[in-house]
Amino acid sequence: MIGSDYSLELCNIFHTGQVEPGSCLQRLFGNVQTGLILKDVSLEVRAGEVLAVLGSKGSGKRALLEVISRRSRGPTRGQILLDGSPMTLSLYQNNCGYVSHRTDLIPSLNVEQTLHYAANLTIGSQVSRYVRSSRVRQVLADLALSQVARRSVANLTLSEYRRLAIGIQLVKDPVLLLLDEPTANLDPLSTYLIVSMLSSHARRRGRAVILTMEKPRSDVFPFLDRAAYLCLGDLVYAGPTRLMLEYFRTIGFPCPELENPLMYYLCLSTVDRRSRERFIESNTQIIALVEKFKLEGGPYRKSSAGGGGPGHIVLGSGDTPAPHKMPFTTLGKPGFIQVGFTLYQRLLASTFNLTSIAACHLFLRILLFPLFCCLLFVFYRNIKYQDGPWTYQSRNGLLLNGLISAYFLSIVTTAYTFPVYRTRYYQEAQEGLYSGPLFLLSYILYSLPFSIFTVGIGSRILFELTGLHSNMDWFVFGSILWACYLLAEQQTIALLMVIRGAFTAAVTSLYISIICLVISSGTVRSYRGLPEWLLYLTYITQTKYTGAFLARQLFSSVFTTLPNGCAPTATSQGSPVSTVDPFLCRYTDNAAYISERYGRNNGDFSISDMLDNDFNLCLSFAFPVSLAILNCLLYLVPLPSFVKAKFRE
Repeated sequence: MIGSDYSLELCNIFHTGQVEPGSCLQRLFGNVQTGLILKDVSLEVRAGEVLAVLGSKGSGKRALLEVISRRSRGPTRGQILLDGSPMTLSLYQNNCGYVSHRTDLIPSLNVEQTLHYAANLTIGSQVSRYVRSSRVRQVLADLALSQVARRSVANLTLSEYRRLAIGIQLVKDPVLLLLDEPTANLDPLSTYLIVSMLSSHARRRGRAVILTMEKPRSDVFPFLDRAAYLCLGDLVYAGPTRLMLEYFRTIGFPCPELENPLMYYLCLSTVDRRSRERFIESNTQIIALVEKFKLEGGPYRKSSAGGGGPGHIVLGSGDTPAPHKMPFTTLGKPGFIQVGFTLYQRLLASTFNLTSIAACHLFLRILLFPLFCCLLFVFYRNIKYQDGPWTYQSRNGLLLNGLISAYFLSIVTTAYTFPVYRTRYYQEAQEGLYSGPLFLLSYILYSLPFSIFTVGIGSRILFELTGLHSNMDWFVFGSILWACYLLAEQQTIALLMVIRGAFTAAVTSLYISIICLVISSGTVRSYRGLPEWLLYLTYITQTKYTGAFLARQLFSSVFTTLPNGCAPTATSQGSPVSTVDPFLCRYTDNAAYISERYGRNNGDFSISDMLDNDFNLCLSFAFPVSLAILNCLLYLVPLPSFVKAKFRE
């Protein structure tokens, strides 16, 4: 429960974190340079107030927000109390909101859909659909987004995008809202609009708002109830803005007329690095200001912005706290099934929306593979009628290109479409909305129908080139290609877990697939030429089983004799004389081809076991299923913080 006149209080906060960027190995093993980022920070903000944390770059503004939101990495000392209760991670995630300086939204959704799915992910099922829809409409109106409700996220202006990111948090009505640089790089009118909207929300709903600003403008001064000036982790001032001018005047730093007081005192709290002399002078002055505020700033820090004067202490006075009047959150929390269904719906909506990005995703998922198979059909259209020296080479090329198309096009599709959902997951998981396995499960269920459809059409096109006619043959032929498609998808998803760049992840996945195809498929290099250790290594690759299955299907029931032009001729004396090319006509029949590609010179290797269709079919599907399970487990394993941070920052 929380009182209607609650407050957030920070008492003597010290925080140590990384102060300089390190190399990948340094960050992996924790050998990065750390230092004290926040030094004895104490401040307060009450319900209905807006607190602006001001400071130059590197002053510790973002670190302060991360400490409050329990996202900080590194040791922290001190107390954070929300209405007298210690701020735990669960307490924060259930009742507060955080708008980071960079929020990556799904670009193919429109504004209303984005807020609708945000409401379904954060508001419990006990709240009716009508109430959730009303909440979305209210946020659209409050943030002046009603006119662009049907516009896609990709087509929003920077100001509209920022307001939408704020709306995602406001839709769950948090009792405390943190915003990291919400007005950065915005024009003056947009800055004024956002700050005034936040102030209106805080007063109307009785909520506390904390935002950071690096370059505050004078026109936002009336909307800020409190200000906190940070310099290298130290507080220069923290208290009501209406008392700020009085405080600095009493210590000998009155604000000149016609000056922006927010910017004037921010410059006063910033170290001047233009020369050594200025650095020493400004640093000495700031140290004096910090010490002065520690001695005399207590009454200002705890003063009410609404009245009472600098001597009015509202916390720590020993008075009995006000009785709790309302729950921390009145909108509840959604269950597992509701969250999973919402994620699935959001994925579908982002694909079938009438936007260019959605159309591109739909093309990649449905048409890319069939179109590539049509291209292969043009090149191999006469293969089933061939009966000459190139018969085996052509069919081997068809087999190889079929495998390549399944692997490579799945990698391209996944690398292009998955990262936006991946990055959104990392940001939403940090808010405690859902877990990694639930996200991955919803994505797999969403992706499966597309992969079945596209591989089904593409495999039918390639199947027409094989000369086979049975529907069962087509079914198993398409199933093998589908297994390859699924493995490449899961392989790329696993790489995208730790690699931020889609292109880098795609190239890495392509290299892995190429190596497996060259070594294990039997289409590029025969097993007779493989070293013993490399042969046993092929057993852990899917291409060993898919290549063997397709080779047996394509060669075991089509040709039983030598192709025309490859039979030896006889002279008039009756002795046979070979008049054919030994390279083109190296195979006497299908068995010779398969034996040459998949057999061994020693007797330890059974080619019949290698070509067991049931075994190869089962193993072909075991690989993508196992990798999907492994991916779910990997999403449960805590990754190094610097790996996850690159998807959130």
